[in-house]
Amino acid sequence: MIARLVYRALIWSERRRARAAGLGREAAEGSDDARHLKVGARGETLTYWYLRRAGYTIVARNRRPHSHSGELDMIGWDGPVLAFIEVKTRTGIEAGPPETAVGHEQKKRIVRSAQEYMRRLPRRPAAYRFDIASVLWDPAMGYQVRLIKDAFKE
Repeated sequence: MIARLVYRALIWSERRRARAAGLGREAAEGSDDARHLKVGARGETLTYWYLRRAGYTIVARNRRPHSHSGELDMIGWDGPVLAFIEVKTRTGIEAGPPETAVGHEQKKRIVRSAQEYMRRLPRRPAAYRFDIASVLWDPAMGYQVRLIKDAFKE
């Protein structure tokens, strides 16, 4: 219930922020790098609450393995399944849907990082999968989160 309320409040806040800026995209604040990081952070926060609302138990966010092979955006339990969630956020569809930004090399880094994470667990989970959370800005609706379960294999 709390997750649902927080998620709705975040969506409302993002719509209000866009109206205040008078844009359907991020206001031109600071450098492109800073804006990119803010968009990504908003997408991850929205995804976190979206997943909580969907019943996930999130156990880690922005987890960097000791080997520095890549970052795991989110790790959570979806019932008995351990899910490694990659979050992709876009403010437009010119470059395609957000999930298409997860390329072959990035998938390999995610898998390596997930394997290292599981090696450090006291018991390896019976089932795990790789999900992608696709977050897209819609000028009429604000940010929209779409979860793609089992988006790719090892």
